[in-house]
Amino acid sequence: MKKKVRAIGLISGGLDSILAVKVIQSQGIKVTGLCFTCPFFGSQHAKAAAKGLNIPLIVKDFTEDHFLIVKNPPHGYGKTMNPCIDCHALMLKIAGQLMENKGFDFIFTGEVLNERPLSQNRQSLHVVANTSGYEKYIVRPLSAKLLDETEPEKKGLLNRQALLDIQGRSRKRQISLAQEFDIKEYPNPAGGCLLTDRAFSNRLKELLEHNVDPAYFELQLLRFGRHFRVSSHSKLVVGRDELENGIIEKFIIEGSFLFRTDEVPGPVCLLVGPDAKEHLDAAACICANYSDTKDKTECKVMCEQADKYREITVITDKAFREKGRIN
Repeated sequence: MKKKVRAIGLISGGLDSILAVKVIQSQGIKVTGLCFTCPFFGSQHAKAAAKGLNIPLIVKDFTEDHFLIVKNPPHGYGKTMNPCIDCHALMLKIAGQLMENKGFDFIFTGEVLNERPLSQNRQSLHVVANTSGYEKYIVRPLSAKLLDETEPEKKGLLNRQALLDIQGRSRKRQISLAQEFDIKEYPNPAGGCLLTDRAFSNRLKELLEHNVDPAYFELQLLRFGRHFRVSSHSKLVVGRDELENGIIEKFIIEGSFLFRTDEVPGPVCLLVGPDAKEHLDAAACICANYSDTKDKTECKVMCEQADKYREITVITDKAFREKGRIN
């Protein structure tokens, strides 16, 4: 009997990657999805897409390798701290290793030629594939007819004529194909990588200026609250609402301090860093200034560390509450 062709596809959960699966499946090929997680993006959309497509999904946490390229990307950043070229190359390298180890015949992605001018132009697609080390085995089914023929096509594992020639930023053809394939639910094409968000990138850049090797929880914490630099080694994170207050509370670790106002509604604040103990008064003052306490009045702030509590009394001065804030 003829061997069943098997492919591994990078799945983000967006419409392009879903359509890529459908196009490959239409040729009778068995598909397994692959997605990645790190502090800057997760697997929620990919898991939902894989469930809808009824395909197995491999979820790979590549935080350690990914963060190395975030700090020093060989091909540089995009508009913010997004190392898209090297990030995609790393994903494809890992996909290639899985292809070899698990017996897949080729790799595919949902990339569309010129959909993203900087990271999906012809040159960038070539650089990504070449850097991964698996260029001959990478198929981009949505734009394949516009790109060089790949090894799976040459071997007859894929019918090139049944692949597509989509290009550019218009989504009309993808939306039309979604209707043809009866795909009703998919996320907006906004990406989802926090490194493309300017405010988040500013926080990350500031963190790396003070700590080139931050802990995992410090990267996760960048997503929440207002951030204040209280010293070169320590900073305070201030919850913006009840939901964030609850999240920030869960990040308390040994050596950190949790603050909340004692008598009036206010934020939960987390002070972290090796010299945090030296800046309790400053942290309490910021906490009080974001509470409902009126300006120029006395406010009691509770400070918690390892189930030990102390009360710090400060005078609010809301005119200075933005001092030290990280944009």
